Amino acid sequence: QVQLVESGGGLVQAGGSLRLSCTVSGSIFRINAMSWYRQAPGKQRELVAEITNSGGTKYADSVPGRFTISRDNAKNTVYLQMNSLKPEDTAVYYCRVLSTFSTYWGQGTQVTVSS
Repeated sequence: QVQLVESGGGLVQAGGSLRLSCTVSGSIFRINAMSWYRQAPGKQRELVAEITNSGGTKYADSVPGRFTISRDNAKNTVYLQMNSLKPEDTAVYYCRVLSTFSTYWGQGTQVTVSS
């Protein structure tokens, strides 16, 4: 059974930093991409950052230069380093793994940025 376990969320002041981690347990055939999404209250879930097997990355327009996605294939873990956090970054952050045959989601971790 595949599980995505996220950690690293919390409360931080504006301008601060957090690093989110998402570790995949269980066997997934051919992971193609690992991503972070977020959902703020009353808003749709949106893509924050994605990293492919080849190391290619893409980011939401609101985060380049502040957020960095990376992955450790040996540990089946994807990270999201978030710097210069703003109150508008407050949301539940979800890890997503896209494989050849399926899509997997983590349970979410709350990030709250106070002004």
